[in-house]
Amino acid sequence: MEKSSMNDGDFWSLLKGNGYRFAPASLSAGDGQGNALGPVTQGTTILSLKYQSGVLVAGDRRATAGTTVMHDRTDKVIDIDRHSVLAIAGVPATAFEIARVMEHTFKYYRRSQLQELSLEGKMRALSKLLKENIPMAMQGIGAVAPIYAAYDLQRKEGKIFFYDMLGAGFEGVEYSVSGSGSPAIRGVLHYQNRWGGETLAEMSEEKAIILTMRLLETAAEFDSATGGVNRESRLYPSIKLVTEAGVRDIPSEMLESLYTRQVTMNR
Repeated sequence: MEKSSMNDGDFWSLLKGNGYRFAPASLSAGDGQGNALGPVTQGTTILSLKYQSGVLVAGDRRATAGTTVMHDRTDKVIDIDRHSVLAIAGVPATAFEIARVMEHTFKYYRRSQLQELSLEGKMRALSKLLKENIPMAMQGIGAVAPIYAAYDLQRKEGKIFFYDMLGAGFEGVEYSVSGSGSPAIRGVLHYQNRWGGETLAEMSEEKAIILTMRLLETAAEFDSATGGVNRESRLYPSIKLVTEAGVRDIPSEMLESLYTRQVTMNR
């Protein structure tokens, strides 16, 4: 084990120093004999917005491969540590691996350095992982465009950051959306934030959840890759809140009640 890998508090460097590779050279867009593999599984749509107490992060549950629905129970909003989550749009296999490496990197840093990694350090860690994944993304079998949301304990405010597949990170001041269903809801978020009677940051927890469910229903209406609500199977979006108290999941019972009273009331 290299001494430098142990002293810099970087779990990713420790893995690479011991021969681990995030993007194996053996993976390619074909089978090694010139034959293309089938469509790669992908997931959409994700969004994040700032509300009264912190940040809400949500995603639909559908994963597709071309025109085929592969899975309708995909969790696209993943806990990274106590005060941050990663929402994934793109190839789930790559995104889940990025999330696992981030989680262990932050945990390793905390235990080896006896302090939390700064928010800026966490952002750079995600950017680094996306840059390491460029060869996979360029082959069309590993592209990920995530949203990273965290509560900044030093500044006492929620933060939203979105990334392109090359690792460039940008801050979403009020909200951020990603995935194939995002064009259908980006304008709605802008309209609501500017002319909706109250800004997103002024919304209560319940109002933010209701708006999010309506937005994802809108995305599902116009984008076949975005999954809608299935009331018979009690299948609802994944929604998490990131506040000063930590990350909290919204239970399906609450989503079912709000959906019945506030989303389907005009149907």
